[in-house]
Amino acid sequence: MDRYAATKRVAILGIGLNIILLILKLVIGFISKSQGMIADGFNSAGDVFASVMTYLGNKIASMPEDKRHPYGHGKAEYIFSMIISFSLLLVTFQVLKSAVASIINRQSFIFSWWLVIVASITIVLKAGLWVYTRRVGRKWDNLLIMANAEDHRNDILITLSTLLGIILGAGNIYWVDGLVGIGISLWIGYTGIRIFISAYDVLMDTNIDQEYLARLKEEIESIEGVDHVDSINAKPIGVSFIVIVKVSVSGTMTVEQGHSIAAQIKEKIKKKKNIGDVVVHVNPA
Repeated sequence: MDRYAATKRVAILGIGLNIILLILKLVIGFISKSQGMIADGFNSAGDVFASVMTYLGNKIASMPEDKRHPYGHGKAEYIFSMIISFSLLLVTFQVLKSAVASIINRQSFIFSWWLVIVASITIVLKAGLWVYTRRVGRKWDNLLIMANAEDHRNDILITLSTLLGIILGAGNIYWVDGLVGIGISLWIGYTGIRIFISAYDVLMDTNIDQEYLARLKEEIESIEGVDHVDSINAKPIGVSFIVIVKVSVSGTMTVEQGHSIAAQIKEKIKKKKNIGDVVVHVNPA
């Protein structure tokens, strides 16, 4: 299975499970008049949206290069990751508002064991989905999948808060649900900001890690015939980078010899992870 097939599977699995949870939560929430469960249901609607964004972003990113996009469409992963980060910030606002309102208004509901069952099912399913999605995201180093995994983990925290509020609310301890909800909303907001920054850095062509470039420089200078590296930079192209290297060689070297050294540099660097292409410029020392 390749990177795009793995992302497609994650997205479809997320869409299917989230639609089931959305229906269960809203039906039980409205029957029992549990504001916590209703809010959790609308949060699942946001999860469906995030999974759809993952599917669409992956579909566009998997398109091959063309005349208008000679390096492919990989940056779609980061554009759609940014959209997911916005949805997380929206959820932050909604959960925070709901949590504060529940404390101020002392919201009550009709206790039902169905509330506990639905919340427990959600936690189990989301935990499994989070573990699976995070593993796939780390394997393929895919920000879009990792954003989806973060969303699943946040759902576990939100539903745990809902479950705690249901149990304690039955004993008229109404304020705990609101207090935990405030803490969770702040954590979701932090996650959304972190995903936004990661996507923003790539879209703004932020250079690759400087320590990594320093190691590449040492490897290049170890090649026979290279006097020294004048400069080395990297430009994001979708999910990988173009590495641009300028080296100095002996001024008496023939064009053929200089070309041979450039080919060695390109071959050595292109074997590295997430390197899409290498451009080498040879200068006389």
